[in-house]
Amino acid sequence: MLKQRIITAVILAPLALICILFLPLLGFELFIALVVGLGGYEWANMSSIKPRPQKAIYAFFILFCCLFLVYWVPTQNIWYQGALNSLYVYILGVAAIWWFVSLLMIIAYPRFSSIWRTSKAIRCLFGVFTLIPTFVAVVSLRSHMYDIDPLYGVSLIFYVLGIVWAADIGAFFVGVKFGRHKLRPNVSPGKTLEGLAGGIAASTAIIAFAALHYQVDPGRIWMHVLIGGLTVGVSALGDLNESMFKRCAGIKDSGKILPGHGGILDRIDSLTAAFPVFAYCYVLWMA
Repeated sequence: MLKQRIITAVILAPLALICILFLPLLGFELFIALVVGLGGYEWANMSSIKPRPQKAIYAFFILFCCLFLVYWVPTQNIWYQGALNSLYVYILGVAAIWWFVSLLMIIAYPRFSSIWRTSKAIRCLFGVFTLIPTFVAVVSLRSHMYDIDPLYGVSLIFYVLGIVWAADIGAFFVGVKFGRHKLRPNVSPGKTLEGLAGGIAASTAIIAFAALHYQVDPGRIWMHVLIGGLTVGVSALGDLNESMFKRCAGIKDSGKILPGHGGILDRIDSLTAAFPVFAYCYVLWMA
């Protein structure tokens, strides 16, 4: 298993870097749409849809929605005079509401879960609220200020990846060493409050470095730290959210497409929450 994980990581990491750094915006949009579409197939699996044709139909629906957005909002119209296209803003706003609802679902689980867990259609709808905003958020961040500095959006993406990965690493080591109090044992028994605190602490180093890199005005540093901390906190919510749906479906991994790692959603579950919330906050208060 360890060998498979290493081989998969060695192949995927350079591929992801190449796509983020060197693909033109349209190519990058299509690449992210494909990743989100594959995530749709796995979400159908987490929604207890068993027949492969039905899972494929849901995946193509998610992919179609992404491609429709690419067609409806051409690359040059994503940002105009420093403002994000209003359709994208609305989608990110819906995502912010969805993650608040998801928080309530996780806190209450398993109480009231019968309202949604018995309906495959409702769980598929939750997938739309999760996956489409992820596509919008990543594409919006990558395209910001592209005409002025093609790598500015890249730095935003790496910033979100950096603080989320730092939080994951910090949470793992602190949780293993000091974890005593379970975060949500009914959803994910392995996660602890100590691990969450350790993850947030680890991510502050990346947040501080980013504040220096972007030369944040001293009077706005508090906002920078607040949004970074919120992004990290929400990333844990994304992880718990997927764990909750996998528990309902009675599966361990979202899929098997990545040998040694499970499915795509198993690798990006935290990011499906972090990217939309960060992008929405960035559009409202930082752009």
